[in-house]
Amino acid sequence: MEKGLDFKPKMISAIKNYDRKTFVADLMAGVIVGIVALPLAIAFGIASGVSPEKGIITAIVAGLFISVFGGSKVQIGGPTGAFIVIVYGIIQQYGMQGLTIATLMAGVFLILLGVLRLGTIIKYIPYPIVVGFTSGIAVTIFTTQIKDLLGLTMEHVPSDFVEKWIAYVYNIGSIDWWSALVGIVSVVIIAIMPQFSKKVPGSLVAIVLMTVAALLLKQYAGVTTIETIGDRFSINSTLPGAVVPQLTWETVKGLVGPAVTIAVLGAIESLLSATVADGVIGDHHNSNTELIGQGIANIASPIFGGIPATGAIARTMTNINNGGRTPVAGIVHAVVLLLIFLFLMPLAQYIPMACLAGVLVVVAYGMSGWRSFLTMARNNPKSDVTVLLLTFFLTIIFDLTVAIEFGLVCACLLFMRRMAETTDVHAVLNEIDLNEDADMERGNLQHLTIPEGVEVYEINGPYFFGAGNRFEDIMARYGNRPRVRIIRMRKVPFIDSTGMHNLENMCQMSQKEGITVVLSGVNAKVESVLKRNHFSELLGEENICNHIDLALARANEIVKS
Repeated sequence: MEKGLDFKPKMISAIKNYDRKTFVADLMAGVIVGIVALPLAIAFGIASGVSPEKGIITAIVAGLFISVFGGSKVQIGGPTGAFIVIVYGIIQQYGMQGLTIATLMAGVFLILLGVLRLGTIIKYIPYPIVVGFTSGIAVTIFTTQIKDLLGLTMEHVPSDFVEKWIAYVYNIGSIDWWSALVGIVSVVIIAIMPQFSKKVPGSLVAIVLMTVAALLLKQYAGVTTIETIGDRFSINSTLPGAVVPQLTWETVKGLVGPAVTIAVLGAIESLLSATVADGVIGDHHNSNTELIGQGIANIASPIFGGIPATGAIARTMTNINNGGRTPVAGIVHAVVLLLIFLFLMPLAQYIPMACLAGVLVVVAYGMSGWRSFLTMARNNPKSDVTVLLLTFFLTIIFDLTVAIEFGLVCACLLFMRRMAETTDVHAVLNEIDLNEDADMERGNLQHLTIPEGVEVYEINGPYFFGAGNRFEDIMARYGNRPRVRIIRMRKVPFIDSTGMHNLENMCQMSQKEGITVVLSGVNAKVESVLKRNHFSELLGEENICNHIDLALARANEIVKS
């Protein structure tokens, strides 16, 4: 195993042979991605419960740091839809100060994950869990946008999923039809825009057209019911200074859960995005470096007033499709957003809230992965379907923190169960087939007869938790008490402390019953574990044999003695 810190930002290797042609491609891609990111950053910021400029600040600061320090050549970072639910919940419970601290802590956790080289492990979280909470997030995002999409007149929107829908139904008569028209038309524009141009983002076209339409309706038709960003927020285009929040042990302790949720979700989404990008550009990202880069970004973002960030699949793919091939494109994307923030941000006050809701409805549809969800629900084992549905409903009915905690525990339990199932323990009756045996010495015989008074058991797979209980169940099927019990371990690659404990207990119980245990085919790795646990003192060196011939010969000696 390699030692030391696995931190090799792709920016360093990318600029070694950098040329003008590559820069022009990165420049064009960065400009386009910056424009695409603008409406999404505003929409994600507002939906998360913060002001629109905080969404853009996140895209600028986090996007810059992810590109400079990340482990992917083309990753574009910033606020994403996956964080909307968790960020909104943290703000409601702990306030903006709590969100800042939780994001800082999440950044530290991400760095630790990378330093401890856990980047590859994160990618092995079971797919049903990822699909379950991603689909759950999509449904939750869609639910939170109904009020603005339809222009419902509601004093208070409940936080609970079921209560929220009850409130929507109760207030359905308060629909503002002009706002609803703006929202629905925005969804239609975004949906059909790829048929006309795949390079021009539909969300930007929808925002421009609907903003102009809302202004014209207000100016010439007297329509004043279409709520805009300026009606709800005060737009500030001044860059905030760096502020480190005051940390107390009680605050930190109370925010560990949300911080872990942000870190795990950020790790999964960023590594998933980097993996998808690898498949398109034929490259291999560095998972541990990517996590460290994401951690640095999530420490910097809240210090400058931003919210959590991660790699964004849609923006990363936009970068690739427009020619971006190095982290310079991500830096250009951040610079473009900075220029827009400094000089054009006041214009954002005229954007209709219904239009932003339409943008997020389309984002939610894209996140839902409903085809994958249905395919998995129909064609997978019941255990996977159960995990999928539980994760999905926990996400929408409770919150993402509960769903991720359940998902991680469930992932561990599933792993333990499936690992336990890989170990097979069975009794060998009457004869031992020597075909393809790895621990036999005789080449002429095809079978070995098991002597009277001897039982032979075969363990196939790792000997750890679960295998011991299975051993006891199989041994209980024998009515007669043998003189010798041979345990063939030729296919046991390793034994852990639980397996060691179970094996020791079984040998001690056998000895109390007057049964001698003989081990056969123990490999060097397992034998070293046995020696460290002084197993030879329990069984005797003569009862630990290299192959089945010696084990049967030893059994014959014991039976005849």
